[in-house]
Amino acid sequence: MAETTPVVEMRNIKKNFGGVQALRGVDLVLHKNEVLGLVGDNAAGKSTLMKVLSGAYIPDEGEIFIEGSKVNITSPMRARQLGIEMVYQDLALADNLDVTANVFLGRELLSRKFGPISVLDKHTMEQETKRLLDRLKIDIPSVRANVERLSGGQRQAIAIARATAFDTKVTIMDEPTAALSVAASGMVLDLVRELKAQGNSIIIISHRLEDIYEVSDRLIVLRQGRKVRECPVIGELDEFREQVVAYIIGARDDFAESRLGRS
Repeated sequence: MAETTPVVEMRNIKKNFGGVQALRGVDLVLHKNEVLGLVGDNAAGKSTLMKVLSGAYIPDEGEIFIEGSKVNITSPMRARQLGIEMVYQDLALADNLDVTANVFLGRELLSRKFGPISVLDKHTMEQETKRLLDRLKIDIPSVRANVERLSGGQRQAIAIARATAFDTKVTIMDEPTAALSVAASGMVLDLVRELKAQGNSIIIISHRLEDIYEVSDRLIVLRQGRKVRECPVIGELDEFREQVVAYIIGARDDFAESRLGRS
């Protein structure tokens, strides 16, 4: 694969729900070792676009390319096979299970089988979980601790670690710092930086523009199912916030003149 080939390229993605046009021909490119921020008001199309990429929705029109090859993503399982994982806002963690069990949930390792009975390889899974957390610099008291006893930031870190544990090419994070304290949010943002440092490609959906500013290389703004702004994340925070808000509320639109040919 050439270095210039995007990890993900989405072209002219459209999705309707009855009479509602959720996505009106959206393009998106994600490069290797890049953090892409995806912002917009409620119902802008952010989550819908990412659910198309992660296989939860099938687009009505458009094409998706992974590392230059056209793919059909028809289910979350297919997306996972292609190396795409999404961490949803509700995390989907099993509170009654420990850290190791959550990391390997649905991908458990077996040590042996006795007819229809399988025995879990708990030792190997624990060792692999420890190595994963150490590599990502995630501080957890014990991999045997039930996740219900962890802080909000630690729980978010475990969900992200699980998503990146199995040869993941793209990690999508839906509001990863929502409802977290300042300290917990900082821990999650540090994890994003660490993932990027290790070569991961990440898309972050967030209403917190400060978080996007802190960790993102580029930004895409959606409004009413259309892309209205795409730019690198540069400049001072206050200037960045002011410009982005103008696009979110519709005061500015970089693609207004071309929308008639794509609607």
